Amino acid sequence: MARLPSRAASLFALAAFLLSAASAAAGNAHILIDAKTAKVISAENAGAPNGPASLTKMMTLYLTFEALRSGRIGWNDPVPVSRRATRAVPYKLNVREGDAVTVREAVLGMIVLSANDAAIAIGEKLGGSEERFAELMTAKARRLGMRNTTFRNASGLTAPGQVTTARDMAVLGLALMKNFPREFRLFSTRSFQFRGKTLEGHNYLMDEYPGVDGIKTGYTSASGYNVVTSVSKGGRRIVGVVMGGSTAKSRDRTMAALLDGVLLGAAAGRRTVPAVPVTPGLY
Repeated sequence: MARLPSRAASLFALAAFLLSAASAAAGNAHILIDAKTAKVISAENAGAPNGPASLTKMMTLYLTFEALRSGRIGWNDPVPVSRRATRAVPYKLNVREGDAVTVREAVLGMIVLSANDAAIAIGEKLGGSEERFAELMTAKARRLGMRNTTFRNASGLTAPGQVTTARDMAVLGLALMKNFPREFRLFSTRSFQFRGKTLEGHNYLMDEYPGVDGIKTGYTSASGYNVVTSVSKGGRRIVGVVMGGSTAKSRDRTMAALLDGVLLGAAAGRRTVPAVPVTPGLY
């Protein structure tokens, strides 16, 4: 009889975990924001929780850019690659344990290839451990006005409690654009040379939709296919987010249709929501 409370507690914990996982599947969430005014143009399920997947690397890069600006690290500084980093699932740079990459290689690896080993290595370098770095990521998210985001790692690989929303990812995209305009241009990089190999990106909207200049795609089986997109066209700058797509192609088609609706003047009747809340002075 003494085992019953323990078993019941275990079942309760499992049910709570499954409920939490189910609630973090946004599916068909999107938001479009005018980058000049931070006004929301269109939104659906923009506050619904979802796993960020590799959109997480946008915050890893944000903190990296901060460290570069402050002089804490330099572009050519070595970033040691730990056993934990080498054990990350692809995509990755496939660097051996004990080797190192430069900060520049890690940044381009995250942007172009969405390299998980590069993200973990940067997190360990800047935070001392990936867990501590995730705490710094979450703290920065709160300061930027990302009210419903919690990070658990630097890569975006599925982890209990790691959650965001389309709205929060749009806030982060705007912050990167406005706080780091020079570094933001790196998000348009389509490929780069790494140790004798050409590594190609997979943000195909940059090739398929005129005016798109980044910024980040993401996928896990738990989150679906996500993308944050920046487009400059016809004198307008828009940041868009689509989350929970069933395939990469359907996600990209959804983003293209949403952008068409705004940039080609077909957005009449599309529901708008209040402006994204932004903490003054942060970007």
